[in-house]
Amino acid sequence: MRISRPGLELLGLILMIAGVIGGGITGARGTMRAAAQPATARTLVIVELFTSEGCSSCPPADQILKQLIASQPINTATVIGLSEHVDYWDRLGWKDPFSDALFSRRQSDYAAHLSGGASDNIYTPQMIVDGGAGFVGSDRVRALEAIRKAAALPKRSIALAWSTLAPGKLDIDVPAGGEQQSSTIFMATTEDGLSTRVTRGENNGHTLAHDGVVRRLVELGKTDGAGAYHATVPAPFDHIATRANARIVIFAQRPGGPINAVGMIR
Repeated sequence: MRISRPGLELLGLILMIAGVIGGGITGARGTMRAAAQPATARTLVIVELFTSEGCSSCPPADQILKQLIASQPINTATVIGLSEHVDYWDRLGWKDPFSDALFSRRQSDYAAHLSGGASDNIYTPQMIVDGGAGFVGSDRVRALEAIRKAAALPKRSIALAWSTLAPGKLDIDVPAGGEQQSSTIFMATTEDGLSTRVTRGENNGHTLAHDGVVRRLVELGKTDGAGAYHATVPAPFDHIATRANARIVIFAQRPGGPINAVGMIR
């Protein structure tokens, strides 16, 4: 059948309209598919920094930890910073107000389990990601690499909720899992937005800022034979200056080794 030029023009217009409509539907479906895709799940990753206000090499590492907490640069991880101020620098001119012998012992425990207890592996600033091998805390590239690797490993989430039956107490529910057997449950209370004007020692004359400072770290107990743990415990805020800057972190860890379950609540 022969079609006249006006007929051809009309046919072209019909085909063009059909193409626009079809493209619109396809585009809409594509948009709907994109919107329906779930956001990338983030794994809670604990970054411990052993530091001291008496150490001149520590402020750069403190700043890196602050940046990691604030910027959350790895899209598969939520970084939980634990700034643990050791006390072995206190005798060298400046007593760190956030220092505690408990953090020095924790660092020594890591050295004993991860590097055979060699004394030259106890230093500041030292960063340890999810209980893995330590490295110099001011090495941002190494930190990002370690966080990315930790986020790719399987880890349980600990359910936390403020108790409706006991005000001021926290309900903790660690699900069962073989990897959590023989694990210790720790509770850390941390605080952001802290600063100190240092008047002696290696950082004399400097004002040092900190986030994620561990104000309390306590052992709550052990997981049961199935790797589970359930408890309602009081929330320790006695050392906190500003409650709005505080968070509670619960984690399960085998002695001196990997952290295998984590939960956090403000």
